[in-house]
Parts: sequence; structure tokens; C-alpha cells
Amino acid sequence: MSDFKTQPNNPLHGVKLADIMAFLVERYTWEELAAKIDINCFKKDPSVKSSLKFLRRTPWARTKVEQLYLRAVNKASGKK
Repeated sequence: MSDFKTQPNNPLHGVKLADIMAFLVERYTWEELAAKIDINCFKKDPSVKSSLKFLRRTPWARTKVEQLYLRAVNKASGKK
């Protein structure tokens, strides 16, 4: 059975956190990310590596980043 069949309603299933961060960094500046999500890893000496380290151990921040990603993807695809 494929993974999609086991989680058909999870839009983040199969999407890696590194891919989410790469998409967001390409779409927004670090300053814009920091304004949208108030976390220090986006404000002080930001990098994808430091952000991934922080987000992997901070569930509330990861949730906010995932929500921003879903909104950005839906906006880019024309969905509401």
C-alpha cells in the first residue's frame, strides 16, 4: 500500500522540512519570514541549517512554518 493511501488527507505527507524551508526562503526574504513568524532563527544570522535545527526540536514553531507553507502553496496554485 502506498504512503498516500495511508494519509490521504495530510497535505504535508511526504514533504520534507528542508523542502518547506527551501520553498519559503525562495518565496520570501528572511526579513519577511521573521515578520510572519516571530522566531529568532529567522532574525539573527538566519540560515536554512540553523532554522532546520530549531524547527526540528520546537513543535510550535514547526507548526507555524508548515501553516505558512500551506498558505503560500495554496496561494501560488490559486486555491483559497
